Amino acid sequence: MNAPTDSLDPPATRPARSPWLILAVLCTTVFIIVVDGTIVNVALPTFVRELGATTSQLQWIVDAYVLVFAGLLMAAGSLGDRVGRKGVLQIGLAIFGLTSVAAAFAGSAGELIAWRAVMGIGGALIFPATLAILVNVFTVPKQRAVAIAVWAATSGLAVALGPVSGGLLLRHFWWGSVFLVNVPVILVAMVLVGLAVPTSRDTTLHRFDPAGIVLSIAGITALVWAVIEGPQHGWFSITSALAFGAAAALLATFVWWERRIDHPMLDVGVFTNMRFTAGSLSVTFAFFALFGFIFMVTQYFQFVRGYDTLEAGVRTVPFALFTGVAAPLSAKLAHRFGTKVVVAAGLASMALGFAWTTTLAVDSSYWLIVGQMLFMGGGLGLVNAPATEAIMGSLPPEKAGVGSAVNDTTRELGGTLGVAIVGSLFASVYASRLGELLAGSPVPAEALATAKESVGAGAAVAQVAGDQFGPSAQELVQGAVNTSFMEGFHAGSWVSAGVVLVGAALAWRFLPSRAHGAHVVHALRDGEPSPVSA
Repeated sequence: MNAPTDSLDPPATRPARSPWLILAVLCTTVFIIVVDGTIVNVALPTFVRELGATTSQLQWIVDAYVLVFAGLLMAAGSLGDRVGRKGVLQIGLAIFGLTSVAAAFAGSAGELIAWRAVMGIGGALIFPATLAILVNVFTVPKQRAVAIAVWAATSGLAVALGPVSGGLLLRHFWWGSVFLVNVPVILVAMVLVGLAVPTSRDTTLHRFDPAGIVLSIAGITALVWAVIEGPQHGWFSITSALAFGAAAALLATFVWWERRIDHPMLDVGVFTNMRFTAGSLSVTFAFFALFGFIFMVTQYFQFVRGYDTLEAGVRTVPFALFTGVAAPLSAKLAHRFGTKVVVAAGLASMALGFAWTTTLAVDSSYWLIVGQMLFMGGGLGLVNAPATEAIMGSLPPEKAGVGSAVNDTTRELGGTLGVAIVGSLFASVYASRLGELLAGSPVPAEALATAKESVGAGAAVAQVAGDQFGPSAQELVQGAVNTSFMEGFHAGSWVSAGVVLVGAALAWRFLPSRAHGAHVVHALRDGEPSPVSA
């Protein structure tokens, strides 16, 4: 384990600029990274028309970025700790900007997939560096909690504004605009980072951990790939079993290796600190449910309610607003009542919101959905910032890079699992129910098989049925598609509600309310679990 030391960052690394200006610059970079993760989804139908993308290629336009981004997060956080976070952040911004230009002018779906994968490298270098720099700038715990709340609110706002931005751009410009929009923001961010953001690194480490880096990349990549491909190959197929088995073996080897060397990229002993571990699990549960729900509700707005891309995106804005309002309040609430109460209450609020969505019908009032978003978005705002602060506050500032990477990795794994598992359940219920409702109808078997693939395909089959057999046939098929969709939606919502309810119970049981300040730092420096109060 790391040798004990009382050294801190050199005085030269201390910020000369206002810490709140630095926070604004860091939030700008986070905003564009998170927006890019959601803005691409609304352009998928356009990629089919313009690039001739197949269903599999559409999946990998999204997943190539996720796979590389998640796989490199731990390594990128460790790199920033060792060589300097500001430099890593600037390199990440440069890669992200250049690959955004390349992606905008891709000539084929395969080329776009390749550039999206390289964009994942830039994103992995950027994301953990922002939070690590923030923790080193805001050293007063109360100010740090507020800064993390603002950082988390920015991230939540970006999730919802991505579809709105994408819909607006696609309405007025060509598909490449969803990537080119990154460039001016990246250029401004690079200038501001150079002028305002201080550098920092872990002065207690002087050696790299190449074996740990390779094992972390291989293990996390294998795990994310297994989750992404699980619905395609089957969760209990030989392929999935081998992939999950390989991921488990690689990650177990990573833990073994990190425990036996004296300069690990991740001191796995931090997981004995329940404030760190329970905080990480809370983030995972919250983003599992969130991304699983987003996967379904975007289809609900577009295919069931008939909104176009921009109209659907605008209707998700209340979710972002509720998250943005709750996140800054969560810091004050956690300071007064403790992290345990606020995080558990936030997860319980999300569970109530998801459970409420099981009452949605095809023609439900939009204001009913806004009420549901209040519980889900507000709950997320209560969870994200205090849980992130618990994770980062459990580590000394010089370990902030790898700590941030753990936070980001749990978020990414949770979201990926949510889309894969909730999406798989939704698709299974939808296809099964649609087959039952259209059994014995004049819809040909081949058309029915197509309709079962997705609700979008079902709507297209309904249109064809109307053209061939008249309005009554279209009404029959579309009605069956809508009914099947809502049953799948309700099943997925119950799963999301159940997951965050379990998360709330675990947070209440295991997440300490507060940490004993300096004891956390010294205990981790000495390689011992930090004492925490219940």
